Amino acid sequence: MTGPFLDQTQQMEPIVTKILVVDDHAVVRQGVKQILNEQFQGAVIGEARNAEEMIDRIRKFTWDIVVLDVGMPGKSGLDALKDLKQVCPKLPVLVLSAYPEDQLARRMLKAGASGYLTKDSAPNELVQALKKILGGGKFVSASMAELLVANLNEEAGRPQHELLSDREYQVMCLIAVGKSLKEIADDLCVGISTINTYRARILEKMQFKNNTELTHYALENRLVNRLVS
Repeated sequence: MTGPFLDQTQQMEPIVTKILVVDDHAVVRQGVKQILNEQFQGAVIGEARNAEEMIDRIRKFTWDIVVLDVGMPGKSGLDALKDLKQVCPKLPVLVLSAYPEDQLARRMLKAGASGYLTKDSAPNELVQALKKILGGGKFVSASMAELLVANLNEEAGRPQHELLSDREYQVMCLIAVGKSLKEIADDLCVGISTINTYRARILEKMQFKNNTELTHYALENRLVNRLVS
């Protein structure tokens, strides 16, 4: 039999999910891939070690979703996310972080992430997050949602560091973990004079006199290590 009846009896091609995993640690990439291979049968799972490789993979291949680490060397996950959104604005991104604090989650979601999950979450939560985002939704864990709501409810008493831009916040965290201005400039691929300018703005906005006061504040508010590996 020919015509449309034949078309109706033909088996449809299976939908292949294409997932790009971006993390500078091979062990983490393999762990995530193992979980995904078990839950997404026949999925194409690619890898990238840093922001540059990620952008290269995105330019050369069409992906359904990106699983992005925050604490990569060189460009941070936040900068990598912004670069990704410039190249492929509609590509959904699930952020994986070693740190559960709500401030980083808010910045990543505001920058265009579709979800935020900590690396110590159970494997089934990773799968749940990916399925929800692939279905067009957004995802944060229940504990993260509570932190975000609590932060919104305390808008009047917002912490000082929320006054900082994303890059100022990043520089503050790097100073607080003991990196020199030259090391920070090298990490962020900018001149040391630029970092000096950021530092001056941070001290002014936060009303700090020196790096010691800045570091003390970061420790008290558990801000250190957020954007460093």
